[in-house]
Amino acid sequence: MAAKAGAKDRMDKKINDKTVTEKNMAEKTTIEGTTIERTTIERTTIEKTTTELKNEIRAATDIEDFLKKNRSSMVTGGLPEWLNTLLAQKRISKADVVRGSLLDRTYVYQIFSGDRTPSRDKLIALAFGLRLSDDETQKMLKLSCNRELYARDERDALILFALQQQWPILKANDLLFRHGFTVLGAPV
Repeated sequence: MAAKAGAKDRMDKKINDKTVTEKNMAEKTTIEGTTIERTTIERTTIEKTTTELKNEIRAATDIEDFLKKNRSSMVTGGLPEWLNTLLAQKRISKADVVRGSLLDRTYVYQIFSGDRTPSRDKLIALAFGLRLSDDETQKMLKLSCNRELYARDERDALILFALQQQWPILKANDLLFRHGFTVLGAPV
């Protein structure tokens, strides 16, 4: 018979201006009187915030030194790479995205390959197809150099609400239509 006991210690510390959380996990397993102990250390690194980076740029005298020091905090790749990463993380297919966004199949595939640069509304429709959270949608809009959804804008507030409620695009479009706004994913 096996018995397990586990212990976790958590420690936050600053290393090279990054917050690093270390969790020491000790696991003991006893099998027929023999105790086996295994210890693992799990590290999570939190990159610098945009504000921290802006402050460092303001104080920098050498941009090359700044870039070298902050390489891990820089955005690499573009929208297509990020979208393809999301597909893998969420384990959904491009066909699912097409169905969930109401966008043309060829157009969606061109966005994912980087052959087309979508408008803000097309990206928001894509967010519904990808089943993104409101935060993930904001990140996608930022990454594509589009204006983020703004809670003081009535149409954007409706879209944010639909994203937060995890509604499908058809239900979001019904809400937009009832309030007199242009719907998402439909040809203009």
